[in-house]
Amino acid sequence: MTQESFADLFQEKNVTGQQLRPGDKIEAVVADISGENIFLDLGGKSEGVLSAAECRNENGELTVSASDKVTVFFLAQRGGELVFTTRVGSGRAGSAELEQAFQAGIPVKGKVVSEIKGGFQVTVAGHRAFCPYSQMGLHRIESAETYLNQEMVFKIIEFGKKGRNIIVSARAVLEEEREQRKQQLRDSLHEGDRVEGTVSSIRDFGAFVDLGGADGMIPISELAWGQTAKVEDVLSIGQRVAVLVKKIDWDKGRISLSLRDTLENPWDRVEEKYLIGSTHSGTVSRLAAFGAFVTLEPGIDGLLHISRLGAGRRIKHPREAVSEGQAVTVKVEGVDKAQQRISLVPEDYVAKEQEEKEVKEWTPPPKDAAPKSMGTFADLLNKAKKKR
Repeated sequence: MTQESFADLFQEKNVTGQQLRPGDKIEAVVADISGENIFLDLGGKSEGVLSAAECRNENGELTVSASDKVTVFFLAQRGGELVFTTRVGSGRAGSAELEQAFQAGIPVKGKVVSEIKGGFQVTVAGHRAFCPYSQMGLHRIESAETYLNQEMVFKIIEFGKKGRNIIVSARAVLEEEREQRKQQLRDSLHEGDRVEGTVSSIRDFGAFVDLGGADGMIPISELAWGQTAKVEDVLSIGQRVAVLVKKIDWDKGRISLSLRDTLENPWDRVEEKYLIGSTHSGTVSRLAAFGAFVTLEPGIDGLLHISRLGAGRRIKHPREAVSEGQAVTVKVEGVDKAQQRISLVPEDYVAKEQEEKEVKEWTPPPKDAAPKSMGTFADLLNKAKKKR
């Protein structure tokens, strides 16, 4: 950072009519790149400078170009220039420099070295620091190994014993970024929008989805068409999903989402697939006093009314004929798409009715009717010879 000390850079200056203080965060536009300096357009006639080393990737390539917007922190005025930084800790720095970063709230770059009791050991500009588990991210840590040997941006939240006790937080940085994105989200997100997000947490009652600035919640009833026993049967943490925004309440910080409404509604094609008289396989999903519900496919349940059960005998409860989880073969008796209802009967129900009808219509022959003659033995013998 040149021979001038970090502390010297933190002198307040009145610059171009506006008072910038060390640690002030602003957004600037890259005006030009020359050698190891990136010149920033601050608006009006003001111009700042940023070290190009802060904007190079692991291969030494610049990650910004002219006209790009960058977020920087003000250090001080030096030789007529306004000096800015994106973070502290790209190289080695003294404890005084880190203390100034702590006081000004400037992010520091650190590398996660190892997992220790209660959190992680992090190296920041050659100094040892500690990051508690709760401060490593916005959500609960699922696997500590994913952080090891990773370079991350932190904020120093505690600085003691002249740099021998440094506590850092990645969460603080992420929360600031998240708050900025949340403000943008408030302007752009509306009820009825279809958006993408990442599953951040799973609970018994549903799943939380990170929309990039705020979390929305998918109730378990909105995961799929039909009943869902466990959220894990549909989603997993880290999964990217497309969801529909059902309701937004920014005052309470609640966003209700639906995964189900992004999927095809099986009732849209129910009249084509479940024709009256057609036979289907299903599973008894629930029993009620008036009948048994049969799941024909996810989101499509039909009803076997109690009057259709019992194979012709009167029963008091469906459990006398079927049980939950039982596989059954049923026939469609009626479809009401508007009310989302399908009436079912056992596979052999119509056959039994027809059999009863045939029994009623059958007329026995008169008692004195002579039996039909089969012919003489000679006639039968001649028929047999002819067949040969």
